[in-house]
Amino acid sequence: MIPAERYEEYYKALLEKRTEYEGVFYVGVKTTGVFCRPTCPARKPKFENCEFYETAQQALLASYRPCQRCRPLSHPNHVSEIVRLLVEAVENNPEKRWKEQDFRDLSVDESTARRQFKKRFGMTFVEYARARRMGLALKNIRSGRTIIDTQLSTGYESSSGFRDAFSRIMGAAPTLLENSKVLKASWIDTRLGPMIAIGDENTIYLLEFVDRRGLEREVERLRQKTKSAIIPGITEPIQSIESELNEYFDGTLTVFTTPISLLGSPFQKSVWEQLTKIPPGETRSYSDIAVSLGKPTAFRAVAQANGANQLAIVIPCHRVINANGDLGGYGGGLTRKEWLLHHEKKKRLRH
Repeated sequence: MIPAERYEEYYKALLEKRTEYEGVFYVGVKTTGVFCRPTCPARKPKFENCEFYETAQQALLASYRPCQRCRPLSHPNHVSEIVRLLVEAVENNPEKRWKEQDFRDLSVDESTARRQFKKRFGMTFVEYARARRMGLALKNIRSGRTIIDTQLSTGYESSSGFRDAFSRIMGAAPTLLENSKVLKASWIDTRLGPMIAIGDENTIYLLEFVDRRGLEREVERLRQKTKSAIIPGITEPIQSIESELNEYFDGTLTVFTTPISLLGSPFQKSVWEQLTKIPPGETRSYSDIAVSLGKPTAFRAVAQANGANQLAIVIPCHRVINANGDLGGYGGGLTRKEWLLHHEKKKRLRH
């Protein structure tokens, strides 16, 4: 059971439905006998009626039953049946232009599809399907097909409409993409909430929690630095990092082997290299990293490089803390940082 001194913090997170606490705690409600996630949409109980647990198993053992609204025994951000059905339909016919009748044929309410896709992917279903069509368009252009052929095959009668849609999704007009790279972005569910992974067929460039502040700017900087189009999709490195993250959160993996690409200055790369040398379950201060680089006064620059890391968990910036023992900052939120450190420390003590 969670120490009582954390109750007020967790109760505040419960009232605010804070996503960064997903997987960190569960709350048992004495008056109803149910237990919930931190983000449960149900009416909030009084503080004195709450008990907090680290795992769903602990709540079950305390005789609480799972809430029917937030379903704490399912995976956080679990894919709904409607989302799964529509994603599968898009993959079966990615060039399809969706109309009202198509939703009726699948017995899916169009407004429900819009809402669930917006919550899940940050875009409506129509935008998702359009992005998939555009991915095929890009593939056609790169394989030598003309712009006009590609425009017509993806269902755009107007060339200006095609170019506008292409630019909005890909970040560049089709004629400008002939010599550029293509990166694919995928959603990965984890114990601490969803992450986004971006990579090509060889490496991972970005791995961040979806609710990280400033993520949009990070993605845009990546696109500019690599001169790339970024589209929804899966690559072997993305599949690899998803598998390794599952093992990491299960406590069976401590070293990531998925190939990564580091985009930064020589100093930033030297800092990131030092981060990978910090053993799981241990921490270092910004000053410690500066000393290890032979630049003992550069601790502020180390902190900035630490914050510029775009590969959360894999490049373990969460293992760097203040010299006085305080956690310091973390792009994914201090609650996640504390959880990660505790998780790694428990793993180390068991071995």
